[in-house]
Amino acid sequence: MASINANGKLTGKVAIVTGASRGIGEAIATRLAMEGAKVVASARTAEAGENTRLPGTLHETVDRIRKAGGEATFIKADLAQAVDRERLVADTVDTYGPVDILVNNAAITYFMPVTEFTEKRFKLMMEVQVYAPFHLSQMVLPSMRERKQGWIVNISSGAGIHPKQPYQQRGGRGGTVYGMCKAALERFTTGLASEVYDDNIAVNVVSPGLVETPGTLLHGLVNDQTRARVQPIEYIAEAVFRLASGDPKTMTGRIDYAEPFLKEIEVRPTELV
Repeated sequence: MASINANGKLTGKVAIVTGASRGIGEAIATRLAMEGAKVVASARTAEAGENTRLPGTLHETVDRIRKAGGEATFIKADLAQAVDRERLVADTVDTYGPVDILVNNAAITYFMPVTEFTEKRFKLMMEVQVYAPFHLSQMVLPSMRERKQGWIVNISSGAGIHPKQPYQQRGGRGGTVYGMCKAALERFTTGLASEVYDDNIAVNVVSPGLVETPGTLLHGLVNDQTRARVQPIEYIAEAVFRLASGDPKTMTGRIDYAEPFLKEIEVRPTELV
């Protein structure tokens, strides 16, 4: 039976998980808390009624963890805003102490052809999916360097892989900009990993398979044609935990897909509380 391990591998560690009001972010926050981490869950939706399109709130995520005996709090933040990003890190440090683990999961996504993409939506996607992880990393790295430990995990997607011929009709369902964001995030990851290697800081990417979440359902990514490929959310949560607790000298600069990665390290996903 799933439970919180107060003496787990992450006991004493402080973790920020963005986009944690629902779906993959909620699962990651829960899995890290199960290993004893003090988790700060962040997103734009803190309470019921604040998002009329998607279920899930930060309040519910934190309640789930606390009811199981874990340590968690939430900080509402719009990662498109620099002031909110700065407040997220500052308030986390004030609440729990220096950040040991940063999971950049938050995203805002529009699917439409390049010819129809507005400048406002393009800049918003780049701000949330590329610059926000960059900026948050900049803010947590000084303390990680000082303490000679830290883990940054960026959540990507198969959309970052270049399309290959023969191209499908309607090539990629208008996912060009989404793919740009994820490709940039992956290049940032490997570059940063090389920069901070000597500081004993690991920086990795993990991509889920197709996971049924409020977001993928909203965008119609899970349907009758794709349902057979749907992967349990526990896979991505477990992969993030392993990358957020591995040896920074041997497990860094990786771009992994959750299921193959877990097979490589011979680990099965843990049931979530």
